[in-house]
Amino acid sequence: MNGRFAISMHILTLLERFKGEVLSSEFIAGSININPVLVRKEIANLKKHSLVESKEGKAGGFTLAKPASKIMVADIYKAVGQNSVLGKSVNDPNPDCKIGKQINEQLNALYEDAESAVLKKLGNISLSDFHKNFS
Repeated sequence: MNGRFAISMHILTLLERFKGEVLSSEFIAGSININPVLVRKEIANLKKHSLVESKEGKAGGFTLAKPASKIMVADIYKAVGQNSVLGKSVNDPNPDCKIGKQINEQLNALYEDAESAVLKKLGNISLSDFHKNFS
């Protein structure tokens, strides 16, 4: 799994923590300890998925596009386009082998089941719920 989900969760949790304020990419990057360019790249994606809004100008920055209680963690997971939890089959097995000729089909079914379970779990957690873990 790549770090985009973690970065996006960090961004959105900060925006919830400072709701009512407009946060700059530099401020957000300071919390995550990454380059502001990477923050802006993730925010652009979050904007595309209607999770973040931006305010232009000198006092510009970012806010949540809707209440945190209406943003499900599953929506964030889908927005960042995570790879399947278990990965993907990249093997080109021997079709003459009893296992090899079916392994990719069986693995794909397993991947789909795991992904469904993850989405079901994340679909029950709002950004607001997640934010409550922080004091």
